[in-house]
Amino acid sequence: MNRITSQNVAPADIRMLKSLIEGSNRIVVLCHQAPDGDAVGSSLALANVMKNMQKHVCVITPDAPQKSLMKLPHAREILVASHKTEAAQYFISAADLIVLLDLNDLKRIDRVGPLVEASKAPRIVIDHHEGPDIKADLIFSSPSSSSTCELLYELLESAEWLEHLDSEGATDIYCGMMTDTGNFSYNSNNPRLYHIIASLIERGIDKDDIYKKVWNVSSASRLRLCGHALSSKMELLPELHGAILSLSCDDLTTHGYVRGDTEGLVNQPLAIPGIVWSVFLREDEPGYIKVSMRSQGDFAVNEICHTCFGGGGHVNAAGGELRDSSLAEAIDKIKEVMNDHRHLLPPDLPRVIDNKIQK
Repeated sequence: MNRITSQNVAPADIRMLKSLIEGSNRIVVLCHQAPDGDAVGSSLALANVMKNMQKHVCVITPDAPQKSLMKLPHAREILVASHKTEAAQYFISAADLIVLLDLNDLKRIDRVGPLVEASKAPRIVIDHHEGPDIKADLIFSSPSSSSTCELLYELLESAEWLEHLDSEGATDIYCGMMTDTGNFSYNSNNPRLYHIIASLIERGIDKDDIYKKVWNVSSASRLRLCGHALSSKMELLPELHGAILSLSCDDLTTHGYVRGDTEGLVNQPLAIPGIVWSVFLREDEPGYIKVSMRSQGDFAVNEICHTCFGGGGHVNAAGGELRDSSLAEAIDKIKEVMNDHRHLLPPDLPRVIDNKIQK
């Protein structure tokens, strides 16, 4: 599917979008489980616009966003379904419109999914992942967009709703674009992206402050955890031009892990010359391993995650999971899978040098 921009979005779809939102008053905005910056940012930004249109809006997340995102405007007003189940049930059942952001399958909203399926309210999907598999009255899907926040901005412009986007909503949109591109270090080479950023700055955002609050503030325990992962739990595979990071339940407990502490960790090995892909395995509970993958260039990890780990994502950033596996078994599985895909590596890569400390 082509990238959706304000110039090529179908006029009929925009008319329907405007009709559904303008004709509704009790609107629920939902994003995926373990919500990241793009999910939270797009949800809060759309809520910001609709509230400025005098709509009653409830933003619901299946579980709690990571701590660093709670400094976004109105993030404290998010209803976390895992904490307030009955309230989430009430708002979803009473909604006359449900908007699903940054997700392509109802499985990604976990226990909230059946509540959405039972609702008779119209549904709108706005997402940038491959292969949306949700029944909805209106779907905007643009996998080539850098983020759902970028796509949302394009839709707001097409609907002539940017007048309702204030500095708080603009801050939310910038956060989503920033986090889903690794601070504009990948999937961010389209000039249009920077026109949008300029527009957001004109609306009063402080991009440097957003970066500092979301990514440049850290607890001492987080620094120790990431340091432990890089110094003691990173294995380089020079012949496969890859790296594996892993943290066990014991590692997480010992270092006082809280959600969001390992955000960005998987990207670190990509700084090593010759490393094309990196995998981070986090043992959230015995038998359950969260898989995060990153890559550089044309080496696609989304298909690997989809085929081998029941997940998906983008060419250079994807994830999945392994169930009923120990951490050691998960590491062996990664090595096996990546060895099977070594033929996809680009030719003439520089040699990976692993300067191990000699004892």
